[in-house]
Amino acid sequence: MADSKTEYYQDKKGEWRWRKRSTNGRIVGASSEGYLARKDCEKNARRDGGKDKWEFYTDKRGEHRWRALATNGRQVGRSSEGFSSKKSCQNNARLNGWPG
Repeated sequence: MADSKTEYYQDKKGEWRWRKRSTNGRIVGASSEGYLARKDCEKNARRDGGKDKWEFYTDKRGEHRWRALATNGRQVGRSSEGFSSKKSCQNNARLNGWPG
C-alpha cells in the first residue's frame, strides 16, 4: 500500500492498535479493537481484505462510512471518519484493503 503508512501504538489500556495514515498525515483507517500482543495487531493490519466482508453505510449525520468484518463476523477495521460521498468512502476503503 504505497499511499499510506501503518502505525502501531498502545492505547490507554495497554492494548496494541494500528492506524493507517495517508501521505498528507490524515488517518485513513484504524483497528476496531485492541490486541494484547503486538504481533497479533500487526497480523490484523496486514490481513487480506479480499476475504473480509465489507459494509458501506450512512451514519446518523448522513456521512458515508465503511467497516470490514472477518469471516467469523468480528469487525476488524473501520473508517476513521465520515465522508460526504460514497465514492470518497470507497476510495478510502481501497487504501485499507477493500478489493473493490
